[in-house]
Amino acid sequence: MEKDESKSKILIFGGTGYIGSYMVKASIKLGHPTYVFSRPNSNKIEIINELQSMGAIIVKGKIDEHEKLVSVRREVDVVISALPYPQVLDQLKILEAIKVAGNIKSECITPFQAFLEKKKKIRRAIEAANIPYTFVSANCFAAYFVNYLLRPFEQNEEITVYGTGEAKAVLNYEDDIGIFTIKVAIDPRTCNRVVIYRQQPTLYHRMTLPDPQNIPVSILHSVFVKGVTTNFDIAENEVEASALYPDLNSTTIDELRHFPARSAKAGLCSVRINFQKSRL
Repeated sequence: MEKDESKSKILIFGGTGYIGSYMVKASIKLGHPTYVFSRPNSNKIEIINELQSMGAIIVKGKIDEHEKLVSVRREVDVVISALPYPQVLDQLKILEAIKVAGNIKSECITPFQAFLEKKKKIRRAIEAANIPYTFVSANCFAAYFVNYLLRPFEQNEEITVYGTGEAKAVLNYEDDIGIFTIKVAIDPRTCNRVVIYRQQPTLYHRMTLPDPQNIPVSILHSVFVKGVTTNFDIAENEVEASALYPDLNSTTIDELRHFPARSAKAGLCSVRINFQKSRL
């Protein structure tokens, strides 16, 4: 069978995590040979088995095993990191492996933004490595925010409204984030640009929320009071995702509210996801 040259071998770090698993499934759905880097002693047996049954190739290893990272890097075309916050700076180890491997086609790194300084450090390291980059703003995870905060399946007599309730927020369905991320990762039009997932006005939703549980007030205030996901104009070096993929329909909040409830195990979710990419 001839190799499909339109498909890229994609390696995903953090692929067994909350948002990373959506990226793995999207990559497989789009027909790309998909590799998932996983700890040898990972306790996420159920999700690993699920991804394997879908066709994912599981690569066992530790993030501090430099030679292992270099070896697996040489086998693939694209690297995506969806590592959780505690491992943000571990992406520097991935970057070092990328520099040594040398067979760069495309690199995508998605640092979990919890502390701005750590994110800046990753970005500056990418720039110092002279690797062309793309930054992606994916905004909020819709299923997590709607199911965990709004709880549409519960009958609540009281709700809490943050601010005036007039601020608009961008909530992107995790399945859509996965598809857009894989498409952006291999799209030459995104090189050296910022891609913002702010597709359609129907994704903006004025939300009234129940009392939050384990969600930092700062994120709720930024998103639902200050409206940071919508209160800016697209800059010259930025592009909105739907401009790249006008035929790709996104899930609306009204549609999402009729889906089965999803687990809220994501914990703290980043308001934005960023990744850098290098190309030939």
